[in-house]
Amino acid sequence: PRQEHAVASGTLTDGKTVVVNADGTVSVVAQAEGVSDASVFESANTTYTSATFDSNSNKVVIAYSDNGNGEYGTAVVGTVSGSSITFGTPVVFNSVSSIMHAATFDSNSNKVVIGFRGNGGTGNGSGVVGTVSGTSISFGSVVVFTSGDCRGFAATFDSNSNKVVFAYTDFSGGSPYHGKAVVGTVSGTSISFGSQVEFESNTSNDIDLTFDSNSNKVVVVYRDDSNSSRGAGRVGTVSGTSISFGSDVIFSSYAVEIVATFDSNSNKVVIAYTTASSTGEAVVGTVSGTSISYGTAVEFYNSYTNGQSISFDSNLNKVVISFFDSRIIVGTVSGTSISFGSVFGPIQVSRFDDLSSTFDSNSNTIVLAYQDEGNSNYGTSRLYLP
Repeated sequence: PRQEHAVASGTLTDGKTVVVNADGTVSVVAQAEGVSDASVFESANTTYTSATFDSNSNKVVIAYSDNGNGEYGTAVVGTVSGSSITFGTPVVFNSVSSIMHAATFDSNSNKVVIGFRGNGGTGNGSGVVGTVSGTSISFGSVVVFTSGDCRGFAATFDSNSNKVVFAYTDFSGGSPYHGKAVVGTVSGTSISFGSQVEFESNTSNDIDLTFDSNSNKVVVVYRDDSNSSRGAGRVGTVSGTSISFGSDVIFSSYAVEIVATFDSNSNKVVIAYTTASSTGEAVVGTVSGTSISYGTAVEFYNSYTNGQSISFDSNLNKVVISFFDSRIIVGTVSGTSISFGSVFGPIQVSRFDDLSSTFDSNSNTIVLAYQDEGNSNYGTSRLYLP
């Protein structure tokens, strides 16, 4: 029988995964330096992952939909040790279909808070409080803050007011696709909510949130679909159980897959997004009062970057952006701009779907959580080790 051969590009080591390059040669997938081996946390089709770091227990918590178990809302605790992460037993927090999770850590109550679209197909906006103990997590009762259909959840913790803030697209009939936010107060193992506040009366999608601890403001970023899909940001001020917003400020004439983080070294907000030509760009935002201004956008990748996630590494004072084709890039903020190093990866042959990331400040590592398309869509995690 005929045997097919491939030409090596560089040295190939036995047992290592290889990738076919554009010129037909093969090379080893980058993993030996800067990234851990894959660790499966859910051996089933896993979607809508959202990771956060619990600085009280020094554990990572990943919320997700377990599609092997009715899309139930589920969470798992991860422990980073050296260059690996191990997981406890997954715990169900909502025994009906639960999607679009957004997890954050409330450092005042030392609780993990998860917002999500719950109650099966009806899409109630809901929240639940989790308590980490050892390698497990327990939950209080699910609290519904609106019976309307909420989608595209984002979450952050306001450490000035000690409140959790959710932002989302209201998909219900009264205000279809409008951007809204709600403030949550954690008490014990439960959470209560104030009234919903509309921050955008136009069609809003790709919403994300971050907290600027320098100005003590919440920053919401989103795609304004009624304004030619422009990327916009607003500054929110939490007062009691409510939040008010300043005017929208455009950062891009077109933006999708928008994510944001706060760089506590430079005291700047960093926004990453995909442009109309599918390249990756980032822009630095400066909050002043109830408004935000931006520097010049910088391209960080000149090819398809959909599905990105962003985290701030407070050990190295770097912004880390990961994106769907299993690549990572690191940025450094200076003034109102950001510069980037070389792209790292591809880390694996298959894509990072439903990607989320968080910074573990105990181990000084970025934790990635995603659906591994190359391994039966299992819930999988890797560590980025700069």
